[in-house]
Amino acid sequence: MIDRLDAAAAAHDAAQVLSLFDWLGPAIDADARDDRFARWGRSTAVDENVGAPVLSRPMFDALHDRAGLDSAWPVGNAGLLHTYGYLLSTTPTPYGLKRDRWLDGELALACGLASEAFLPWAGERTLLDRVTEAAVTLIDGAPVRRQQLGDLDAIVAVADRQPRLSALAYALDTPARDRRLITMFPVADPAALLADLDSSPPRLRWNAVD
Repeated sequence: MIDRLDAAAAAHDAAQVLSLFDWLGPAIDADARDDRFARWGRSTAVDENVGAPVLSRPMFDALHDRAGLDSAWPVGNAGLLHTYGYLLSTTPTPYGLKRDRWLDGELALACGLASEAFLPWAGERTLLDRVTEAAVTLIDGAPVRRQQLGDLDAIVAVADRQPRLSALAYALDTPARDRRLITMFPVADPAALLADLDSSPPRLRWNAVD
């Protein structure tokens, strides 16, 4: 299925690609209708490890247009970018392709779910719906660090599954608005990641934008 998505992206313009798969464009429509994007904060498409966008400008714009969301390239909705945007990204990163977290089953298993739980074309619920539920469960049930960034409270939650990959979720709280999810991804060494957090000055992480 992912090969078909890549082939479509190479042959059609961005807006057309979103309409070619019933688990993609219609899923975004359903997420917009049910206001799921509102539970997510803002993120940049410029990956901090790569130093460049991991998604093309036309696809970034097409995604936000389809979802009916405001954006200002390269900053957009974190839920939209980190689910459907990452599925459409073929930019290599030091940790592999961004889409792998939804396709290879490791993150789902780290969240205590079946390996196919995040396959975008599996089941009746949208990918964003399933990911939002898992991220909220992780943030609520396994917070391990909080960092104060001005009026922001950054929350890091980890489901430690060593020696398998573990799951990390990241969210921001502010007095002015409800909690906003930012991202969720697999982690090979959560202890090392937390040690880096503890030894570094507090800052926004994982492509989050205030």
